[in-house]
Amino acid sequence: MSWQARALTGLMRGTLKPASILLMRHPLALAGAAQLGEITRLVQVPQPPNVAIESAEFSACEGEWVRGGRGLDERKVVLYFHGGGYFSCSPRTHRSITWRMSVTAGRPVLALDYRQCPVHTLADSLDDALDAYECLLRRGYAPEDVIVAGDSAGGHLTLATLLALRDRGLPLPGAAICLSPWADLTDFPRRANRWQDPMLPASRVRWLARRWTSGLDPRDPLVSPVLGDFTGLPPLMIVTGSTEVLRDEARRVAERARQDGVPVRYEEWRRMPHAFPILADVMPEARLAFRHMKQFLGAVAERAATTRNSAAA
Repeated sequence: MSWQARALTGLMRGTLKPASILLMRHPLALAGAAQLGEITRLVQVPQPPNVAIESAEFSACEGEWVRGGRGLDERKVVLYFHGGGYFSCSPRTHRSITWRMSVTAGRPVLALDYRQCPVHTLADSLDDALDAYECLLRRGYAPEDVIVAGDSAGGHLTLATLLALRDRGLPLPGAAICLSPWADLTDFPRRANRWQDPMLPASRVRWLARRWTSGLDPRDPLVSPVLGDFTGLPPLMIVTGSTEVLRDEARRVAERARQDGVPVRYEEWRRMPHAFPILADVMPEARLAFRHMKQFLGAVAERAATTRNSAAA
């Protein structure tokens, strides 16, 4: 680990994790956290001078186009879903990921401001994601030129979106990237890494899952994607930290997808915290992760070109 990573994980262990244990015990605390998320929309986060941000509107929600410089391929796009446990954060809070994702993929990123709990439901979030994807297709983007990506709850939304698109017979994107995905919302105790995780308390993750799945079947693959059939899905990259409480469900997604014939690149980064690429401004490991994503997308493009050439022959 870099000294920056050691310092940040130590800070998280002493601040974020205790705060989560104290706050995520009552619905009022979630409402307060959601309001904090609203405040972040008013804060101007410094960006590199070559990064362009442009507001975007959809039928049920908003978002923003993020362009990490010039010379991007405007015929292609990344559809990004931010994390935040389905109750906090926004595209603004995740710009350190989205502008780098734009550079990495060589295309604009559409960061979706999807509806969140507790005011809305998981189904509303999924509807927003599907609506945004279909809107991109209506605007002329070819499915194979769309990459779907997300972190944490956004990783959950990424997987649910892929499964829903496949089940509805809609054309699938070219690839997907999940950073520390929250993939299992069934009511089970997370024992792995419950003490090692510097950020997320396992008991609070379980409590949150119970709240968001109230009245739902938590074993529905659109609620717990780790239980889904991944047959036919596009190439998938999963990035997680070795000491996360969500690590095992990320592993299970990778294993299940491989069993179902999906090309998977799974990376487990030693002692990295939850959704660590968001810390790329200060952590060298996080910046390196984007280089690995670029390698994955390059391999996907090469694979697609080989398939097209074989079909033409």
